Amino acid sequence: MRLTTLRPNWGCGSLPRFNHIWLILILLAGVFSLLYLWFSLFPGRINPEVLQYFSPDQVARGRQYNRIPNLLSAGSFLVQAVFLIWLVFGGRAVSLSRWAQQVAGGSYWGGVLLFFVVLWLLLRLLDLPFTLSSSYFWQQHWGFSTQSLGSWWFDYLKGAGLDLALSAVGVVLLFLAMGRWPGTWWVAGAAFVSAWLIVQSLIWPVVVSPLFNRFVPAGDPELVTMVQELSQKARLPVDQVLIMDASRRTIRANAYFAGVGQTRRIVLYDTLLADYPPDEVKAVVAHEMAHWRLGHITRGLTWGILGNIVLWGVLFLTLRATLPPYLRYPPHTWAVILLFFLLVGFAGNPLQNYFSRGMEKEADRMAVELTGDPAGAVHLQVDLAGRNLSDVAPAPFVEWFSYSHPPAMKRINDILQYDRQQPLPE
Repeated sequence: MRLTTLRPNWGCGSLPRFNHIWLILILLAGVFSLLYLWFSLFPGRINPEVLQYFSPDQVARGRQYNRIPNLLSAGSFLVQAVFLIWLVFGGRAVSLSRWAQQVAGGSYWGGVLLFFVVLWLLLRLLDLPFTLSSSYFWQQHWGFSTQSLGSWWFDYLKGAGLDLALSAVGVVLLFLAMGRWPGTWWVAGAAFVSAWLIVQSLIWPVVVSPLFNRFVPAGDPELVTMVQELSQKARLPVDQVLIMDASRRTIRANAYFAGVGQTRRIVLYDTLLADYPPDEVKAVVAHEMAHWRLGHITRGLTWGILGNIVLWGVLFLTLRATLPPYLRYPPHTWAVILLFFLLVGFAGNPLQNYFSRGMEKEADRMAVELTGDPAGAVHLQVDLAGRNLSDVAPAPFVEWFSYSHPPAMKRINDILQYDRQQPLPE
């Protein structure tokens, strides 16, 4: 019978098999990471067109500021990837799995949870120097961060605790599905993650964000009137206009839409209102409304769900080719799954960002249509890029691989091109 071929002792798994699937993923991620490092260090010549809007000093400072975060991001990925490859294919994951089983007294679920927690801690420790350097020390050096180190640690630990709790629940559910439906668990995994994507998109800004920031209703009547006029023009009802205390952490400015069901709210950073003129604030609000009006939230979720289904199917095939069949998958299966998602997520960056840049371009155009003020939209892009030290002349590979938004110069050109295409008023 088929069950006789299965290994009943989940704690004594054999070494995962290295095959052509892993070779392709590692080579692809390795080539992308090396190219990303190279072009971050050597971005190439500056298009003279950029100098029509930005001074040579602005361009140089933008490149200088972005270089280190780019290197730290690639470094974090490489360190975690190398560690997981060594852990999985060097036999250390199997040894750790056996140790977790022994410490848990032979309990399957105790071994799974202990393995998960130990690996979670190890990966967090590996990533911590990169995250701390990029999100705190480098931001402090350039004057973007307004947090103290203690405040940064408080936010980090809150976020880490939330991640640990949610991830632990996800791991338990995944191993339950793998044990109960050995041939179709990937369908359950895809369905659960797809549902989580929807819940996260709708509820996270309303439920989780208040754990980290304070939100108060806008008190400026002119601001509220402007938002209401734009919402009527966009045929998009807005229930609340909220101000977020972003200045407690950063000087950067932003805005976003959030809501559950029919409840929609526009959230504006207090830094946006303090540092940007009214026409640029209006352009930001119009851009965020355009995302909702054009259905980008739904479209993004749809593509995310479809991609998620394909990803889980490929994971199922990869595990079948990597691990022998089990009655119960051993704890070190989690390390194999993490390595798969890490490599695929990194190599899949260009595809995700391609769709994102397309939606940002559409939102920019509709924002101009809503405001009727292309000059304000251009001023916003120049001002944002200057204040945020954006790299306005990135290397083409860096833009293709990691930019979720088009660079400032491309956004400016697209806004001007769209404005020229509009019919003249009669």
